[in-house]
Amino acid sequence: MTVETELRPPATLPVTSEPVSEPATELPFIHIHPSKGWIQLNLRELWDYRELAYLLAWRDVTIRYKQTVFGASWAIIQPLLMMVAFSIFFGQLAKVPSNGIPYPIFSYTALLPWNYFAQALTRSSNVLVGSTALITKVYFPRMLLPISSVLSPLFDFAIAFVVLLGMMVYYQVYPTPAMLALPVLLAMAVMSSVGTGMWLSALNVDYRDFSNILPFLVQVWMFATPVAFSSTLLDEPWRTLYGLNPMTGVIEGFRWALLGQDPMFAQMFLSALVSIVLLLTGAFYYRRTERTFADIS
Repeated sequence: MTVETELRPPATLPVTSEPVSEPATELPFIHIHPSKGWIQLNLRELWDYRELAYLLAWRDVTIRYKQTVFGASWAIIQPLLMMVAFSIFFGQLAKVPSNGIPYPIFSYTALLPWNYFAQALTRSSNVLVGSTALITKVYFPRMLLPISSVLSPLFDFAIAFVVLLGMMVYYQVYPTPAMLALPVLLAMAVMSSVGTGMWLSALNVDYRDFSNILPFLVQVWMFATPVAFSSTLLDEPWRTLYGLNPMTGVIEGFRWALLGQDPMFAQMFLSALVSIVLLLTGAFYYRRTERTFADIS
């Protein structure tokens, strides 16, 4: 959609003998019509509605933990239980090598960004179908819906990250200057989540099969990502090509920044490139199909 704003004078006021304290000002009049020609992302409009994105993200957080016994503690319980399961089956039984790092913190460091990605992908993929009443009644940039769905899991990520810092103290794993790269690695995870979420949410409006495919897709994607193992088990050039999975570079980057593992810059660069491509293609496809969201959803 394209939004154009112009100023129109207010309606003519009735003649009255009472004095008018302030002169009438011009009022904004907004035209909303379908986009034509080349699709534009309208990033300026997204920035103007940034407060709405924050409100939608915070609404998701409050709804998720409302009327729960443990509340926000679930942000800690879920990755801890997964870490215990991984440590038993992969660390003890399968004897998966962890490059000299205790397997619990080795796996938890990978589960931290992966859980964020999985939650963000699941919520953003179903956000359009779950927001039908909002889409059909109120105008706002539709791209805010998947973006806000990706922002809300950052709350869980922040809580789980504090637990990781405690584990680093317990296992005497000391931070290195590479920790300064964590914001860049997290940005890669956010871009991958937004891009993939926009692709799947737009497709889910037309084809509801994606709601059934998504849980299976997330599970397969997790085992295709070096969460339970290290990509150092692969030989070149397959190790670098493994970076085509955007979360591979993120997870190996977290292990490098937090645990002092050997850096895989070629792999991380490739994952960053794939994340940018996913973000751009997802955004343009989403904008191209959003004109039909209100009619189909």
